[in-house]
Amino acid sequence: MSAAGLVLLGAIGLVGGVGITAVGPGGVLPTIGLFALTSLSPAQVAGTSIVTHVATGALGTAAYTRSGQLREPATRRMALVLAATALVGTPLGVLAGTAVSRHAFAVVLGCVVAAAAGLVWYRANHTDGTQPASPPTGATGAMAGAAETEAATPPTPLIVALGLAVSVLSGIVGVGGPMLAVPLLAAAGLPVLRSLACAQAQSIVIATVGTVGYLVHGTIDWPLAVLVGLPELAGVLVGWKIAHALPTRALRNALVVTLGVLALYLVGHG
Repeated sequence: MSAAGLVLLGAIGLVGGVGITAVGPGGVLPTIGLFALTSLSPAQVAGTSIVTHVATGALGTAAYTRSGQLREPATRRMALVLAATALVGTPLGVLAGTAVSRHAFAVVLGCVVAAAAGLVWYRANHTDGTQPASPPTGATGAMAGAAETEAATPPTPLIVALGLAVSVLSGIVGVGGPMLAVPLLAAAGLPVLRSLACAQAQSIVIATVGTVGYLVHGTIDWPLAVLVGLPELAGVLVGWKIAHALPTRALRNALVVTLGVLALYLVGHG
């Protein structure tokens, strides 16, 4: 692989990391980069990509614990439910990922990317403004805030269904989970930062279980995983800062357009 291609893969990892913690659907970009720029098989693409999400998921979880979202009891319970579903769904995804052809992998990946773009667009047009501008203060405000948090939490059966679907698809194409989990949770009524926090926690389990599965099949390219994963880690920190400090509408709109174009490319040229 040329030096320019290696630099491009590193840059894709950086941008993907920013997307993971800023808006959710960014972790798919390294998968697409590995698929389009290398000669790796689908299983190698998925295995090499998913291993990078172990560290990004851990760092994202630590960041959202520090900022308080994962300290909320309702959010923490939901994150645990999502993580539990990943223990079941991810191995099924890995089994499918080791069996698909390159064309089938491209079509599945393209459909996942298109779904993520559609969900991000839906969230932008239907759930903006649902997050409170400032946290409640005082004992009464704290009680009201806790009640509001519980009311905004989707029912457990829905969380289980979403978690299983996300983990199976993530296991197939080698993503950590936030690219689908975040917009799905937000579409179900969960505030954006809580959705991001829960998805980071689930991604640790998806990435860890997926890494073990693809490692057993011998389909992880470790040098490429490091090349993509280190810039991706840096991007995770940048994205977390963006999510808390800056308006994300422009980034989100750019991501929707980018994912839409990539989905058409993958489906049409797989």
